[in-house]
Amino acid sequence: MSALAAARPAEAQQRPATNPPGAPPPVPPPQGRGAQQPMRVTKEQVDGALKLLGLEFQDAEVDQMLRRVNGSLFTFEAVRKIEVPYDTEPAIAFHPGLPNRVPGKGPARFTTTFARVKTAKAPKNLEDLAFWRLSELAPLVRLRAVSSTDLTKMYLDRMKKYSPKLLSVVTLTEDQALQQAARADEELQRGRYLGPLHGIPFGVKDLFDTKGIPTTWGAEPFQNRIPEYDATCVERLYKAGAVLIAKLSMGALAQGDLWFKGRTMSPWPTPASREKGEYDRGSSGSSAGSAACTAAGLVGFSLGTETLGSIVSPSTACGTVGLRPTYGRVSRHGAMALSWTMDKIGPICRGVEDCALVLHAIYGPDGHDRSVGADPLHWEPHKPLTSLRVGVLQKDFDRLQGDQKPIYDQALADLKKAGVSMTPVEYQEDLTGIRYLLEAEGAAAFDDITRDGQVRTLKGQGPGDWPNTFRSSRLVPAVEYIRAQRVRSLLVERFEKFMADWDVIVLAPNNSLLVTSNLTGNPQVVMKCGFLNGVPRSISFLGRIYDEGSPLRVALAYERVTEWHKKNPALIS
Repeated sequence: MSALAAARPAEAQQRPATNPPGAPPPVPPPQGRGAQQPMRVTKEQVDGALKLLGLEFQDAEVDQMLRRVNGSLFTFEAVRKIEVPYDTEPAIAFHPGLPNRVPGKGPARFTTTFARVKTAKAPKNLEDLAFWRLSELAPLVRLRAVSSTDLTKMYLDRMKKYSPKLLSVVTLTEDQALQQAARADEELQRGRYLGPLHGIPFGVKDLFDTKGIPTTWGAEPFQNRIPEYDATCVERLYKAGAVLIAKLSMGALAQGDLWFKGRTMSPWPTPASREKGEYDRGSSGSSAGSAACTAAGLVGFSLGTETLGSIVSPSTACGTVGLRPTYGRVSRHGAMALSWTMDKIGPICRGVEDCALVLHAIYGPDGHDRSVGADPLHWEPHKPLTSLRVGVLQKDFDRLQGDQKPIYDQALADLKKAGVSMTPVEYQEDLTGIRYLLEAEGAAAFDDITRDGQVRTLKGQGPGDWPNTFRSSRLVPAVEYIRAQRVRSLLVERFEKFMADWDVIVLAPNNSLLVTSNLTGNPQVVMKCGFLNGVPRSISFLGRIYDEGSPLRVALAYERVTEWHKKNPALIS
């Protein structure tokens, strides 16, 4: 017997069906056998609710609805009493691409650009390594030119010195980090090298479960939440030898950069604020601490998540390289759910190849997340650019004005200099009004704290903040949600047809494809391409589903012909 059936009185389970086939039986009142069900919802209230939804039915039809609407209340209340753990996903799944898509087969084609050198030398001042890319740090650790323990201590010291003003760390995992670093050094002494992440200190957005370490989701109701297991991606980074040094700040329940201790700041203030010794710009999207700490040289790399811009946006604000992989590329097991059909996990780094290395360590099925595809990951940094079909949304670049325009004119010129041949393309989309899918799923994920009032403890209480969104989304009918998912299928079909001609699309900031590509699940790489008033500007590369390698390849070409990755913030302590 189902839990819902068990929650109904026995009379309801035995009563002969009088409803249409397949419809649930009306739920009897709690007063006892044969009693008339109380009508808690009036006809006027049903009329009012229909008006909220833009619907109008005839009087006789509304009269007929009344008993079913009232009966539904008992069913809803019974379902609400069933305890549903936070890591329980709905029994539905979104898969990017068309229904007839055949997953890629064969082994991953994965190479790197850094040579297998036999000697390496660390700088005298270990702190000079703080801003080195992962691809530069890895050979030092492998050849024991620097120990993981010393590297970890250096990043921990910087974290303690600079993160308080950035407000970018929730929990420092110092004791565990030093133990993991010592273990990494011992394995190297025994001749066991686990790969380019071996011994490298990293941080994760504080929505990834870490066994025995608080995972707060940036939100007041969960400040004392301590998981009993590690998220899949954290577990895989441990197996790759990486060293966790901190749980990094995030916007409360994955919105913006405001969490229970305040706002996470970008390490790139405007010049006027820098003179005052202050940070004046927030880190933007909810992977705020991951982007801020990576840009500030407080970790070797980090993990973030994106539902609708939360890797792209903070990477832009902080000047990091962010990779939003294909939806379903990385398991979300052990990660806080905001939108089960839109959440994506990806790396935030200081170099393009770093993102490929981290993704390689965490991608693929894990037996927990049913949305994860089995397609192999291909990273071929030596692949000729001439083999890639690259489009550019030129009209978005043409719309840029003022001091922004020369920055992006130069960025496109540098891409051409790197050997990237681009063709102007256009894509018009009118189906992105269905973004309320995210809001409805978020409201479902946090329905318990919405109904018991705990959302009132969040710092953000404005019209656009989660508490109001969760409450408002209670009025999104299931019929409208399912219709929107059907419209999403049309959107996927249209976008797949568009992308069939292109391997990569070059995007300006604030481009018209952010909502579309998050709904379709396509991967995107973002990186800095200049500065305006001391603040980083970004350019992006969008790829086809399960092909992160192509946009990363174009991004690498851009990185190689420019110097922007070498420009790091002067931090305020």
